[in-house]
Amino acid sequence: MKVYLKFSALFLFVLLLASCEKASHIDAEADVKNHHVIITYLTLGNKPRDSGTSEMLEKLNERLNELVNAELEITYIPWNNYQTVYNLKLAEKDGSVDLIGTATDWLDAWKNVTLGNFMPLSDEMIKAYAPKTWESVSAEHWNVCRSDGKIYFFPEDNFTQWTNHGFAYRMDWAKAAGLNGVHSWEDLTKYMYYVKDVKKLIPWDSDGAASSYHPEGYIRSKSDYIIADGITSTNMFGTRKSNLKKIYSPFYEGNELVEYAKLMREWNNAGFWISDVLTADAYGRDNRDEFCRGLTGVEQHHTQTWYTQLYNKLKKNVPGADSGFFWFGEEAQNVVYQTITHGAMAVSASSKHPERALMVYDLLRNDKECYDLINYGIEGYQYKFNDEGYREPIQGVPGITTNYWWGRNDLLELRDTETNWEVFDQINETYNKCRIDYPYSQIVWDLSNITNELDAVADLYGQYMGNISYGQVDNPAAYVAEFRQELKKAGIEKIISELQRQLDSFYSKNN
Repeated sequence: MKVYLKFSALFLFVLLLASCEKASHIDAEADVKNHHVIITYLTLGNKPRDSGTSEMLEKLNERLNELVNAELEITYIPWNNYQTVYNLKLAEKDGSVDLIGTATDWLDAWKNVTLGNFMPLSDEMIKAYAPKTWESVSAEHWNVCRSDGKIYFFPEDNFTQWTNHGFAYRMDWAKAAGLNGVHSWEDLTKYMYYVKDVKKLIPWDSDGAASSYHPEGYIRSKSDYIIADGITSTNMFGTRKSNLKKIYSPFYEGNELVEYAKLMREWNNAGFWISDVLTADAYGRDNRDEFCRGLTGVEQHHTQTWYTQLYNKLKKNVPGADSGFFWFGEEAQNVVYQTITHGAMAVSASSKHPERALMVYDLLRNDKECYDLINYGIEGYQYKFNDEGYREPIQGVPGITTNYWWGRNDLLELRDTETNWEVFDQINETYNKCRIDYPYSQIVWDLSNITNELDAVADLYGQYMGNISYGQVDNPAAYVAEFRQELKKAGIEKIISELQRQLDSFYSKNN
């Protein structure tokens, strides 16, 4: 690989290391000058099959070579069984990855900290090798990423997104059904009957995989439940907005889960999805695509998916169609702005070039040329700007798949033609009226004493929740009672007690 190194790059590097001691500065500068390195970035997603990403990387690596004598490679963790495969990859600690995409709420970030899979980073190290990122992140936000004084990842704290779930629906069909939009589960049920009985379509051609978001979505709509991140991916534990100091699980107590199970039994009996939804082969069925072509009634996913992927595509494909979004928690005005570590970047504990990895990350996050390439591709080849200044893909050219969700920056973002920005601004205004910030971002839950119980509870969730969420039981109330009895046997009360002890400790230290 030819090394592109210019005097200007050396001068830039001198500035990057200005805060280091003189000897370390000289050694680091010499290392950059004399040693070309490959930095491997680990992300979630299926590896692209076309040439678009590799073509982009050629251009990006020219820039990285010029500035810090490094190039970037990408390793992908496929979506199939991603949680297990991801954690096993990190546990290898074989030096094969450097930068790791992670998250505290869906990718076991703190668990991997306790397992020693992420490198602890000192303030001085970040100031030296990622100075622009250091300056852009507040002290409060850095503290969210600390354990025992060390920083373990970089927060994606300057990017506006809404990853709370809900149902996109056809607004034109809702109005035809006599509804002024869908604003409750009762509205949604009436709407689904209209799609089934009048439009003669399957209201939701679900693949049977929604039981991780669907039940807690109902619970948050009918109560003031707040999920505690970083405990389980099934969102089983949290508090109430009305009592932030008490841990509870609405899956173990309360009436919301029973009412949800009854409603899902009604949906199943009404034919709102295919009869063998939990066992049918999902290959060839794509509810999202069907929704955008007017062939089904709802699509369940993020708010952001609605305004970036669904809204404009539906309008384009189906003349006269319009869509709305029923967000989980709307009835109770219960929405929590996600933790700033919903997307975060860590350095592998086994990285052979951690300093250079930090330099590369600093450029990906803050250098406009690098940022545009890693996020959008090659301007003029893979995308262009229309007359209004919005980015749009160039047809017939393969795009990129980098899944760079760990350092996006509102200051450098390019607005695109696929997103409906008017809707984006409207939903921001709606959420900002009632949202609260996630209240436990500085708690690092210690799960070491309840690992077995958490595993057992998660297994039970997997066994029972699919049947509950898709109405596959004749007596929902009895089935929920059986589920809760099994949770008790599995040790859920021990989990709640241990989490309560830690929450009490947090409040006693911060009062």
